[in-house]
Amino acid sequence: MNEFHLLFLLLPIAAFSGWYVARRGSERTSGARVSELSSNYFRGLNYLLNEEQDKAIEVFLKLAEYNRDTVETHLALGNLFRRRGEVDRAIRVHQNLIARPTLSDEEKTVALLELGEDYMRAGLLDRAETLFTDLVAMNALAPSALTHLVSIYQHERDWAKAIDHATKLEAATGESQGAIIAQFHCERAELARSRGAADEARACLDEALEAEEDCIRASMILGHIEAAEGNYEAAIAAYEHVAEREVDYVPEILSLLLDCYAKAQTMQRAEEFLLQIIDRHQGVSPVLALARLYARTKGEEVAIEFLTRQLRQRPSVRALMALIDANLHFAKDDARESLLIQRDLTRKLLEGQAMYRCSHCGFGAKAHHWQCPSCKNWSTVRPIHSVVGE
Repeated sequence: MNEFHLLFLLLPIAAFSGWYVARRGSERTSGARVSELSSNYFRGLNYLLNEEQDKAIEVFLKLAEYNRDTVETHLALGNLFRRRGEVDRAIRVHQNLIARPTLSDEEKTVALLELGEDYMRAGLLDRAETLFTDLVAMNALAPSALTHLVSIYQHERDWAKAIDHATKLEAATGESQGAIIAQFHCERAELARSRGAADEARACLDEALEAEEDCIRASMILGHIEAAEGNYEAAIAAYEHVAEREVDYVPEILSLLLDCYAKAQTMQRAEEFLLQIIDRHQGVSPVLALARLYARTKGEEVAIEFLTRQLRQRPSVRALMALIDANLHFAKDDARESLLIQRDLTRKLLEGQAMYRCSHCGFGAKAHHWQCPSCKNWSTVRPIHSVVGE
């Protein structure tokens, strides 16, 4: 929701405030006071319609001051300040609101939740954590508070606490958190693997698969562990499972899988795998891998013929560059110079291009991320299928 739309949510509240104060004012004051309130309300509305948001805010702040008991107005204003990046003002509004002795328990918990969100936006995670933990302990707005706590522990990379609170959130809402819990266990597995603790990493992966039965990332990490220990058949099985279940992740495991095929001396199986994936996957990575395999096993001419045929079916700048490189082995003089120019041009086309994009927020990246750096969603970053992408 953008700022302009949020301001419009203030209109009914501000209108009621103006009416309420005008009504009370009519009992105690002159008609001039009522006229002033009405004038202020319509002036604020005019600012909104002309998208002069700062002026509109000031008017509605004054209207809110006329009736200090209007909790909804202050909550909406504080929310608006936070969305605009004016976190200090949002904190002051919500702190002043919480300090009122006349607030009901429900109103106070809502204001506390808003204040916690202010602290998060300001980067005061310790304060936010304390506040949300207290709300959970009081069982007040627990799902919202738990959601924020999970976000805090993700940010702090405290995966044990993130798992604990995501499990509590699942129990509180009845909505499965298995996919995100599996990612947290995978993060723990990666940390264990980086320390050389393979058994600990395997235990984390078992927990990930318990949380999400078909966790692709867990299979991928298992393949890495098996390959590192020289268990190439087991690694191949894990990587092939990834390709079978989620073909978009093939570019992430392809070079590692082909290395396992080579070390297991099963290159015929590698060719069969690549041919099968090319039929299922529209990306260019398996095409390039098979072309390289043909160049080693059947010769450059076979590889060139294969690349040429594939380019007609699926145009790709990366495949074109590979075809140019292959033809450079045979070209001489002017023909070679022409190919070198073409290769430079194709390389420039690829420079700076995002190869991956988040399906949730549109964030573009050159490398794969399990968690989107922008919106923080998990498993939403996928290869871009385009002429210059995958």
